[in-house]
Amino acid sequence: MPVCFAFSAIVVFVALGTWQMQRRTWKTALISTMQQRLSAAPVPVPPESTWAKLDRSDHEFERVTFSAKFWGGTQARVYGVGSAMRADVSGAGFWIFTPARLAGGGVVVLNRGFIPEARSAIMNELPEGFLDFIGVLRWPEPRRPFVPADPNHGLWFTRDQLAMAAANGWGDVAPFYVDLEAPLPPGGLPAPGPLRVNLRNDHFQYAITWYALAAMVVVMSMVWVKSRRSAA
Repeated sequence: MPVCFAFSAIVVFVALGTWQMQRRTWKTALISTMQQRLSAAPVPVPPESTWAKLDRSDHEFERVTFSAKFWGGTQARVYGVGSAMRADVSGAGFWIFTPARLAGGGVVVLNRGFIPEARSAIMNELPEGFLDFIGVLRWPEPRRPFVPADPNHGLWFTRDQLAMAAANGWGDVAPFYVDLEAPLPPGGLPAPGPLRVNLRNDHFQYAITWYALAAMVVVMSMVWVKSRRSAA
């Protein structure tokens, strides 16, 4: 029985260590892709005719440039605390999501930037006419269990522009939203800004821990077997 238990533990620990090494490979590739895309020059936003065929893995975190005007008359607030990809954002506040109609056709939802909770009463009027924007393509977040959503009051806890569009009557919108980098609005709020890669990649350390546990079980099993033989 102890031998079976030890063998099972070794198999589980080795499997967990191998899984962490696979996660490390995936995370390293993700960080490299994000760094390349966020440091590249912006390209034209994908036209509406291509939206149905866009692959998230091919375009997320791609920097884009486009001309659009704000549209729809309503905005949505997403509550958040700090940002893992915006060093200039800290504390509680709201990300402001607003639909905009592209000069070439189609509606894109823009994450215009962050407003600290202490200044949340400040909501400048939207400028009229077409503006030139630079931003980063993002795809909607899945809503986790027990995360609330209150579309009746325009308050959200998940960045899901498709749900916002359905709740606010914005109609068909792009499958992505755009985190704005520029331009800075009058008064500075909501504050757009560039994204920076800041992902932890500790999977190698986790893998070493699991492999070390497997090695410890092997050593302990050998000591136990040796002691049993000596006693016999």
